[in-house]
Amino acid sequence: MRYCSACGAEVSLCIPAGDQRPRHVCAACGSIHYLNPKLVVGALPVWEDKILLCRRAIEPRLGFWTLPAGFMEVGESTGEAAMRETLEEACARIELDEMYTLVNIPHISQVHILYRARLLDLDFAAGEESLETRLFTEPEIPWNELAFRSISLTIRHYFNDRRDNCYPFREETLVALN
Repeated sequence: MRYCSACGAEVSLCIPAGDQRPRHVCAACGSIHYLNPKLVVGALPVWEDKILLCRRAIEPRLGFWTLPAGFMEVGESTGEAAMRETLEEACARIELDEMYTLVNIPHISQVHILYRARLLDLDFAAGEESLETRLFTEPEIPWNELAFRSISLTIRHYFNDRRDNCYPFREETLVALN
C-alpha cells in the first residue's frame, strides 16, 4: 500500500502505539490500514448420494473441479455468501445445513468456510464462473482434478462422515506445500 484510502496521502509502514505488528499508517490523517485475511465461503450441495461440483471457468485452477464458493461480500453473513455463491456458480438453489468445515490457510491469508447443504431441486447449470456443473457419487469424484486442498479435505470428510451419519464441525489449518 502506498497511499491512504481515506485522504490520499502517502503511508508508511510502522508499528502503531499499542500494536505489535507493522501497519500502513497515514501521518496526514492518522488512519491505520489493517490487512486482514479474506473469507472464502461456500457450500457442499447434496442430492441423495451425490454432491454438486463446478468446473472452474476462471483462474486460479481453470478447468479444475470445486464446490461452489467464493469471497464473502461486505454486508452479508457467511450463510448468505454460501447461498449466493452457489446460485452464481451453479445456478442452484440450496437449503443450508450447519457450518461444516473451517479451513485456515495462513500462507495465503484466507479462511475457507463450507456449509453442508441440500439441493432444493435439480434445476442447476453452469454459472458465469463455471464451465460445467455435475452431480458426483463418491466413486465418481475426480480427486486428481479438484482445484483446492480445502475442497478435497471437505469432500473427504463428508464421505467419511456420511458412513457414520454424523457430521461434526471441523476446523483445520493447511500449511504451504513446498
